[in-house]
Amino acid sequence: MDYEQITAGIRVSVRPSFSLPFSEPEAGKFVFTYLVELENQSEEVAKLLFRHWRIHDSQGEDSEVDGDGVIGQQPTLAPGKSHVYESFCELSSPAGFMEGYYTFVRPTGEEFRVSVPRFDLQAPWTVGGPAESDLIN
Repeated sequence: MDYEQITAGIRVSVRPSFSLPFSEPEAGKFVFTYLVELENQSEEVAKLLFRHWRIHDSQGEDSEVDGDGVIGQQPTLAPGKSHVYESFCELSSPAGFMEGYYTFVRPTGEEFRVSVPRFDLQAPWTVGGPAESDLIN
């Protein structure tokens, strides 16, 4: 499922997925990847400066991550251009969510926040329980 939101002419699209090869469910390690596309739909150039994530685990653990750019980059997006990257997070439970924002700057020096839509992180099963498909059928 894709999650999408537009703020100040910047479209953020996120596609999360569960990563079984890097997870160890029996050890309480659940790894999720997420593909993010940032598209400048405005008429002005925008440069990504900063990111802020709030990560919520269904066991009630919350963490926040702040940093410059994304995966070591601070892309500049001309009108109509986009930047795509993939990253990951690790939870101690099979479900949770992430949300946050990016801080961009215009050539005039104006900084603005672009919201990242809240997106769900859900493993296809729970430890010791039936598969999600068994619950549906």
